[in-house]
Amino acid sequence: MSTTTADRIASHAAGAVLWRPAGSNDTDVEIAVVHRPRYDDWSLPKGHLDPGETAPVAAVRELEEETGHAAVLGAFLKRVEYRIARGRKAVDYFAARAGDEVARGFTPNDEVDQLRWHSPSEARELLSYDSDVEVVKEFAARPTETTTVLLVRHAKAGKRENWAGDDDLRPLSDAGRRQASALREMLATFGPDRVLSAPLLRCVHTVQGVADDIGVEVVHDDALSERSYAADPDAPIERIGELAAEGGTPVLSSQGGVIPYIVETLAVRDGVTPRANPPAVAADGVTAKKGSLWQLTFDADGRLVDATYLSSALPTPTAA
Repeated sequence: MSTTTADRIASHAAGAVLWRPAGSNDTDVEIAVVHRPRYDDWSLPKGHLDPGETAPVAAVRELEEETGHAAVLGAFLKRVEYRIARGRKAVDYFAARAGDEVARGFTPNDEVDQLRWHSPSEARELLSYDSDVEVVKEFAARPTETTTVLLVRHAKAGKRENWAGDDDLRPLSDAGRRQASALREMLATFGPDRVLSAPLLRCVHTVQGVADDIGVEVVHDDALSERSYAADPDAPIERIGELAAEGGTPVLSSQGGVIPYIVETLAVRDGVTPRANPPAVAADGVTAKKGSLWQLTFDADGRLVDATYLSSALPTPTAA
């Protein structure tokens, strides 16, 4: 899977379908729609990325700014692209569950003066743009109660041939530490609740910051290592199945020799086509660059319903 897009994006924004439960049935939800007085339109919450931001980080920030709600991101829904004067604009949309606690409450302002909660069907009638309607349709076609497994390949750790010690103890390079720092910020937007890692120093250090932020220990799990996979290829699949059944949002740090097999096996088993954000040209199958993320979404029955690849947690420059 190549991560090269045809043209440079001139303007990059992010938003979400912000939802909350609306009844005893898991399928009964309301989603947030905002009114922008500048355009006199009804829209999904969204906004431009600030310098140095990634789409997940920007989406959560914009949700709080426009709706007053803290949110936890779920599955990536889709990218909407259209032409602007300077070239192409891209808006990345996620599902996002409103937090149990309101960050600061909605306050009407010059940018957004109304916030309404509607069923998905009602929201589609209110929204001003077909592109937003299509995003809501994508959201409504998916289960809302899901488990997100955040499968990370360890960050850069230099070349094996340049390390004289035990390879399990090979540390992150300077570039790897920058990747780990970026992952720490981005993974937080998905609300991780536990952290597991193959028992190699570079794997552990890639996600140590995430564990520190949520106050847990990194659990060493050999089922995520290449040596365990070589001995028993079913081991990582079984482990992820167990974690998906537990619910929540685990972060897993693994190796490049394991992750493509995990994603391909689960995708074939459950009839899912892996995809990339930003969209990529399928050239060399499922891949996993150092410091990359596979966001695996499972339904309540443990079935994979989505697999989305983000090649880097570092911000992508837009066209000048």
